[in-house]
Amino acid sequence: MKKKIMNRTTIFGLIVARFMTNNFNMKRVLFLFMTVGLMNTLAYAQLETTNKTVRFENEDTETRDPSGLQMPAKIKPSLTIPKEERDPTASMTIGKDEEPKPFDMMEDDGLLLNDKGKAPKAFTKDKEPLPEFGKDQFLGEIKTGSQFLSIKYRDHEYVDGDRIRVFVNDDIVQASVFLSASFAGFILTLEKGENIIAFEALNQGSSGPNTAELHVYDENGFIVSVKEWNLLTGNVARVKVIKE
Repeated sequence: MKKKIMNRTTIFGLIVARFMTNNFNMKRVLFLFMTVGLMNTLAYAQLETTNKTVRFENEDTETRDPSGLQMPAKIKPSLTIPKEERDPTASMTIGKDEEPKPFDMMEDDGLLLNDKGKAPKAFTKDKEPLPEFGKDQFLGEIKTGSQFLSIKYRDHEYVDGDRIRVFVNDDIVQASVFLSASFAGFILTLEKGENIIAFEALNQGSSGPNTAELHVYDENGFIVSVKEWNLLTGNVARVKVIKE
C-alpha cells in the first residue's frame, strides 16, 4: 500500500513538471499540488488508523484475597492467674473441695443462744400474764396442695421451762415438749380436707405466760405461716390447715 502511494506521488510530480514545462499558470499548479498532497496525507493517516488498534489491559486492582480480611490475632482473656504470676503462698483450692452447706434452721445466727434452757439475748424474762392470755387462741388458716408440712416451734422470749402438748385432729402426736430457744417440731402428713393442729399449754414456766413462736413450711421448704402464742396453763392455740 505504501508503494502505491509513492507511485502516485511520482506520477503527480511528473504531471506537475509537465505542466510547468508547458507554462501553465503557477497559481493553478500550486493549488492542485496542495489539494493532491492533502488527499495523500489523509489517505495515509486513515490507513495507519485502520491498521492499528488500541488495547487496554483489564487489570482488577479491587479483587480481594478469597481468604478474607486478615485481622491481627488477639489474646483471649483468662479468668485464671498465669502460673508464673501466682503467689506461692496463696490457696488455689476454692470451689474444689467445698460442698454447699445444707440449710439448718437450728444453726446459730448470732441472735439466739442455741443452748437448751437459755433465753434469747434480747430477753431476761417473759411479759406479764394478762387476762387475755387466759383463753384459747386461733392462729389462722392455711390452704396448701402439699402432701406434708413441717411444723416448727420454740420459746422466742425468756426460756423459763414452758411445756406444751401437741394434737392433730384431736389425736396426741407429742405428749410433752419442752420449749427451748432452738426450733423443734415434727413432719405432719396431711389428710384431704381440714387438719387441725392444737398446742396446749401444760404450764407457764417460771416467768409470765406460756410463750412460743410457730413456723410452718410446705413440702418445698417455703414458709407458709409465722405465728406466736401467749397462753396461760390449760389454754390452747389452734391452726387450721386445709389440704386442697
